[in-house]
Parts: sequence; C-alpha cells; structure tokens
Amino acid sequence: MSQSPQSRQPHPLLPGQSPTALWQPSTPRPLVILGSTGSIGTQALDVVRSHPGYFRVVGLAAGGGRLDLLARQAVEFGVEVVGVTGADADQVEAALAAAAAAAGQASAPKVLTGPDSACEVAAWPLDDGVVLNGITGSIGLAPTLAALRAGRILALANKESLIVGGPLVTSIATPGQIVPVDSEHSALAQCLRAGRREEIRRLLLTASGGPFRGRRRRDLVGVSAAEALAHPTWRMGPVITVNSATLVNKALEVIEAHLLFDVPFDRIDVVVHPQSVVHSMVEFIDGSTVAHCSPPNMRLPIALALAWPHRLAEVIPPCDWRQATSWVFEPVDGETFPAIDIARRVGTVGHTAPAAFNAANEEAVSAFLAGRLDFLGIVDTVAEVVEEFLAAGVSPVRDLDDVLEAETVARRMARDVIARRAGSATP
Repeated sequence: MSQSPQSRQPHPLLPGQSPTALWQPSTPRPLVILGSTGSIGTQALDVVRSHPGYFRVVGLAAGGGRLDLLARQAVEFGVEVVGVTGADADQVEAALAAAAAAAGQASAPKVLTGPDSACEVAAWPLDDGVVLNGITGSIGLAPTLAALRAGRILALANKESLIVGGPLVTSIATPGQIVPVDSEHSALAQCLRAGRREEIRRLLLTASGGPFRGRRRRDLVGVSAAEALAHPTWRMGPVITVNSATLVNKALEVIEAHLLFDVPFDRIDVVVHPQSVVHSMVEFIDGSTVAHCSPPNMRLPIALALAWPHRLAEVIPPCDWRQATSWVFEPVDGETFPAIDIARRVGTVGHTAPAAFNAANEEAVSAFLAGRLDFLGIVDTVAEVVEEFLAAGVSPVRDLDDVLEAETVARRMARDVIARRAGSATP
C-alpha cells in the first residue's frame, strides 16, 4: 500500500529535512548591514522587505556618499544605530530628520561618525544576530575583525578583508562563524554539503569572462572605461566590475576560496562559464562533480547568508528547465588575463603578499577609471608591484598595523609605476 503525501517519512538521504518544515524564527533574526547603500546592502534590504517577520535590522553603516538613501533606510527599518565614516553628526542627523518628516515617522537612532564608526556598528549588541559586511575594498578589514571579536556571525561579502588580513581573520574566526556571500563561495559552501572534507578533489570556481571574453591581449589596447564597465551578466559597482573585466576579481576569489575552505591552491581551478548559471562546482574523489545552479542574481547568496543554515522561500525565480538551453565552459586564457596566476603566487607566499596585490590593484583601478592608466596597465602595474614587493621580502601578519603598512608600501609602489607609465606614454 502506498503512503499518502502526509504520511511519507523524510527521505533517508536527507535526515531531519521535511518539505513542510520551512524555517520560521520564533523572533526576527537581528541584522547589522555594513555598506547598506551599496549594491550588496540595498539588495540585502530588499530580501528583508520581501520576508517580513524573519529579520530585524538593528544597525546600518555606510561611507556617506548617499546620505539621503542611508537616512531613508534607517527610518524605514527603525534601526537602533547608524554609522557614517564620511560625514559629521550634524549632517547625518539632518538627513535623518528630513527622512523621518517625509515618512511621517519618528526616528532617532544613535549616530556614530568617523573612521571607527563601521567597527562600532559591527560590534553593536546583537542576540544571535548576523553582521553583513558589504563594504567595498580593504577598508572592510577592521569591521570584519570587530564583528568576529564580538562573536557575531559574519556574512562576508567584503572578500578583500579576508584576502588582505587572512591570518588575522582565520585566527579569530570560530568554525562556522563566517558565511560567504560571494555567489561562487556560497555555491561552494552548498556543494560541499554533498561530501566529507577528505572526499574533495578540486574546487572549481566559475567566471563569466567579463566583457572581454575571447579577446587576445592585442585586442585590449585602448579599451575605454565604459567598455570595461559593460559587464554582460552582473550589475555591480565600478571597482568590482573593472575587476571582473581584468579577472582580478576571480583571482581574489581563488585566494578567498583557499582561506575559507582550507583547500590548497593547486586544487582550486577557474573555468570560464559565460552564462553565469553554474556558480561553482566541487569535484569529488569518485569522479563526480556537484554544481550549484541558479539564475545570476545576488539576492540568492545574500538571502542564504542572512538565514544560514536555512533557506528562505521565493527569493528569486528558479531556472526554467522546460526551456532549451546550453551552457559553455572554457579554460581561462592566462596570457591575456594573467591575474589569476599572479594571485596563486602571492597566495602561496602568504603573509603580507596578498595585501600588496590587492592594494596595488585598487590603486591601478582608480587610475584607470580616472583616465590616468590604460586598461592593460591595471594588471601590468599589479604584476610589477608584486615583483618589487616580493623582492623586498614579505613580513608576517601579526596585527592590523602589519596589513596597513604593507598596503601603504604597495600603494606607493603602484603610484610610482603608474606615474612612470604615464610619463612613457607622453608624446
């Protein structure tokens, strides 16, 4: 006799899981969102809006470039604290007052300003809450450390803080305290549920290939910032979009995967997948490969990180498997896009080398966007800085000052290289 749907037992390969047992917290999970006015932060708040009763936004932090938006967010979610690194308290309070008046609400969160405000918000008292670090760049390292030291679950979208401060972050974090938000590392975390650590053969990160996929180095001479910012799949901020065009973003993700999952560099590969539907894969020792697939939408990994280890219902529409489709997988052209090989080298050296790599790239991307450096000069500058930095000798990372010193040295080197390149290009 067949069982009715109501009386079926959970599938034996999925112990404890039931299709009727969706996660519903007894009280909303408290959240702090760092970088709330950026791409990751605004999408995270969209997830909160679409799942009422699941989350309570306690604190927000931002740089201050979109102060009106930050104030509207603070009023809408009734937060307890707002941190702004690039504005004074009077400006923040005026923006909050205007937003509250426009919404017809009372709002008086505690206002923190100055360079340490994001760290203070990251360590704000939370009861079993999550801190989402969506800050862009290595300035996210100090808030990452603050959240970890405060014992918070860290939903990490700020990959740079892990890369530049790897030894610091990994020495502080407890098992399971960091949940990745990058779509590739979120995918790996999900695929790794399919096997034990000793059964892993390789991690496979996928890359869209960016706007210049298929081009050779000679084809990239003179490409404009507008061309580099025209990503075919994702809509992101300018720095990460340029990093995707140079494949520096994927290079950073290789280092990030090594640090998150403790898998050696020679067992972490990158494959180009322009459709951006397979977000990453794990190959196991028996020859099987487990892949994570979804439409390219950052709300999915963000939602999973906020609710981890649970899933939220109806975050995005799934792939439509009724439609004919095809996926392409290609090897990376290392001659045209050498950033991944450079990252493997600095990641293997470790210590302050990844910090130098990242700082040099940030300087080079800034110069490119300002029209002071050509596109090919971005990774060429990084490569030159890495050679000079490694020749001088790397130092261990004992504290935040060691990272900051390495970044300062690498930025100075990068500015010198950029100035020389600009001088040599002058007619």
